[in-house]
Amino acid sequence: MTFDPHALLAMPPIETRQSISPFRVMLYALGVGATELPFVYEEKLEVLPTMAVTLAYPGFIWLDPKLGVTWQKILHAETSITLHGPLPTKGEVVGRTSFGPIFDKGAEKGAMLYQTREITLDDGTPLATVRNTTYLRGDGGHGGSEGEQPQPHLTPDRAPDAMLALTTREEQALVYRLASGDMNPLHADPAAAKAAGFDRPILHGLATFGIAGRALLRLLADDEPARIRRIDARFSSPVFPGETIETAVWRESEGTAAFRCRVVERDKIVLNNGYVEFA
Repeated sequence: MTFDPHALLAMPPIETRQSISPFRVMLYALGVGATELPFVYEEKLEVLPTMAVTLAYPGFIWLDPKLGVTWQKILHAETSITLHGPLPTKGEVVGRTSFGPIFDKGAEKGAMLYQTREITLDDGTPLATVRNTTYLRGDGGHGGSEGEQPQPHLTPDRAPDAMLALTTREEQALVYRLASGDMNPLHADPAAAKAAGFDRPILHGLATFGIAGRALLRLLADDEPARIRRIDARFSSPVFPGETIETAVWRESEGTAAFRCRVVERDKIVLNNGYVEFA
């Protein structure tokens, strides 16, 4: 089926429901390497802000032929979360995922597709807004939305104000796939990883995002989840389980900062153009 950006833009939101429990909250925390008691013990349990990326997740929707996407050639390019209040440790949540805008880069260059998932409690109380950008490498040249693609947040040209290195575990991807529901074999099966061009399974990009979120929570918010309001980042390179992710932070205006993450062992930037808002 040929990709039709205008049909995709006209689609009604995809609605997804999910039950949240303390078990899910603690499993997510372990999936991004947290061992601090408030995030992994049911007494006075708190939710890591980046768990928003997993809430009411509609799954790997690109396999649906109605979308017309060449799913074999997609890449997850960016993620942004905006928190409207503390995330719950239990209850029913609803996600409504809509498409757009779409920026066409040309027949040989693909297209950039933006998606927005509004997450609420079952009674309609807003919880979070998750925005993802997907690079459709095989679906350019079909037109799209008017206007210019949003520009990334730039990192200041100076030394960072703070840094924190967090080590991932060898089994990190195996835990995160259970915590997130992203069961892509690329993150577990060595044969699938080799077929994709990697020496071994890689860590989920959103697990890297979650580990960065832990560092930001520590560096900017004294490990108080309610103080984190927004986190944006671009994915620039994969992480292998067992590697160390160093997050560097540049404070900007009051309550905002830029950040960037690199793998220490390979001196490779893995998250770039990071932006965070906090109280």
